[in-house]
Amino acid sequence: MRNNYTINSERLTFYHIQQALDNECILELSEDSKKRIQKCRDYLDKKMETQIEPIYGITTGFGPLCAISIDRENLSRLQENLVMSHACGIGEEVPQPIVRLMLFLKVQSLSYGHSGVQLITVQRLLDFFNHDILPVVYQQGSLGASGDLAPLAHLSLPLLGKGEVYYKGEKRDSSEVLKEFGWEPIKLQSKEGLALLNGTQFMSAFGVYTLLKTFRLQVLADMIGAVSLDSFDGRIEPFYDKLHEARHHKGQQKVARHFRKLLKGSELISGYKEHVQDPYSFRCIPQVHGASSDAIDYVAQAFSNEINAVTDNPTIFPDEDVIISGGNFHGQPLAIALDTLGIALAELANISERRIYQLISGKRGLPNFLVTNPGLNSGFMIPQYTAASIVSQNKQLATPASIDSIESSQGQEDHVSMGANGATKAWRIVQNTERVLAIELMNAAQALEYRRPKKSSPVLEEFVAQFRKHVPNIAADTLMYPEMNKAVKFLQTVKIDVPEFS
Repeated sequence: MRNNYTINSERLTFYHIQQALDNECILELSEDSKKRIQKCRDYLDKKMETQIEPIYGITTGFGPLCAISIDRENLSRLQENLVMSHACGIGEEVPQPIVRLMLFLKVQSLSYGHSGVQLITVQRLLDFFNHDILPVVYQQGSLGASGDLAPLAHLSLPLLGKGEVYYKGEKRDSSEVLKEFGWEPIKLQSKEGLALLNGTQFMSAFGVYTLLKTFRLQVLADMIGAVSLDSFDGRIEPFYDKLHEARHHKGQQKVARHFRKLLKGSELISGYKEHVQDPYSFRCIPQVHGASSDAIDYVAQAFSNEINAVTDNPTIFPDEDVIISGGNFHGQPLAIALDTLGIALAELANISERRIYQLISGKRGLPNFLVTNPGLNSGFMIPQYTAASIVSQNKQLATPASIDSIESSQGQEDHVSMGANGATKAWRIVQNTERVLAIELMNAAQALEYRRPKKSSPVLEEFVAQFRKHVPNIAADTLMYPEMNKAVKFLQTVKIDVPEFS
C-alpha cells in the first residue's frame, strides 16, 4: 500500500524526498497550499482586469521581445507557444527517477502561491507523479539561467497533450495517455507557461538525486578505506582525535572519529608495525575525506534552500500587491555548488584509486597483484587500470561548468550559469566514484585474506562477510568484469547507517 505525502509550507528535506521516492508515495497538496495557489491566481486575474502598464511575460513577449505587448485575447496562446517553442532539448534522456523528482520539485515550488498558476495545472503534475506518467525530457539544452527552459518545457508539454511520456514502461504520445485517463489538455492562462519553464527543477533534481547517492558513498568510502587500511597493515595514530582537534576542520574530525569507531577491536590495527608511516592515501584519509565531507555539507545546504524556494519569474506577492520581474531562476547558487560536489566526489575516487594501487604493489607482505601465483595469474592488475581510467575521466568532468557563460537571447541573457551541465556532470561523477570504490572493496577484501588468521574489527569483518556473499575471493584468474559489476550492485544495496540530512 502506498503512503501519502502532503506538500505544504513546512520545510522539505532530503529525508522526505528519499522516503517519497523509495516508498512510491502518493503526493497531495495540503489545503493551505491549495488556498495559496488559488489566492495568487485570483489576484492575477483581478489584476489583469485593471492593469495598464505591461507586465513582463504576462502581457509581453519573452526575453528581448519583452517590449512587444500581447493582446488580451492572445495571452493563453502566448503561454502555449512558449512551452512549444522552448522544447528544444536533445541528447540522452533524463533517467526516469530524476524526471519523477523534477515533477515533485516543480509542484513544491508552485505550491507556495507566488507563481500565478491554476490549481488544475499543479494537480495534473501531481497526477503524472502519482500515476507514474513520466514526460520524456532530454539532458542537453539548458543554460541554467532563465531557469532550465528546455528540459522544463519537455516536462510541461504533456500538460498540453503534446510531447511524449513513459507509461507502464512504454514510450507513448502524451495525448493518448491523457485520453486513457479522461483528462483534457490544460488550457494555460496568463503567466502559466513562464511559471512552468522559469525554474531550476532540472538542476535541482539532478543535484538532489546525486546528493542522495553521495550521502551513502561518504559512509561507504570510509568503510572501504578502513578495510584497505587494515589490509595494508596501516597505523591508527593518524586518526587520533587530538591531532584533528588541533586543526579544527569539522569534516576531518568526523572522518577520524568514524575510522576509530570502524576499527575498534581490530587485531590488525592494534598489532606491532615495522613501518613508521603510511602513504598519504592512508595516512591522510581524514584530511581528504574530511575536506570532501565539508564541501558536501555546503552543497547540501545550498540544495536544501533551493528545493524550498520559488524560482520562476515574475514572482507574485498578492498580499503586497506586487509583481516583480527578477532573477530567482538564475542557477548560479546551484552551478557553483554542483561543481563543488563534482570535485568533492572526484577526490574520494582519486584517493581510493591510490589505495588500490598500494594494495597491489607487493608491499608489506602482500603478494604482487593480490594473487597467490603471480605471473601465471595477473590477479588484480587490470581492475586498477579500470579505476585509473575512471579517475582520469572524473578529473575531466570535474572541470567547473560555472566558470563559463555564453551570451544568449540577443544580449538580454548575457550571463548564464551553465548549472545544467554541472548537474549532469556531477551525476556522471557520482556513478564513476561508486565504481572506483567498488573496485577498492574488491582489492581490500582480497588483501584481508592474506592477513588471516588475524581479523579486522567486528564491524568491518561483518561488512566484508556480507560482501563475500556476492563477490568471492579470487584464487586464480577468472572473468573479472562480472565480479566488478556485482561489487557495484553490492554498494547500491547494502544496508548501512546514513546520517540524516535536513
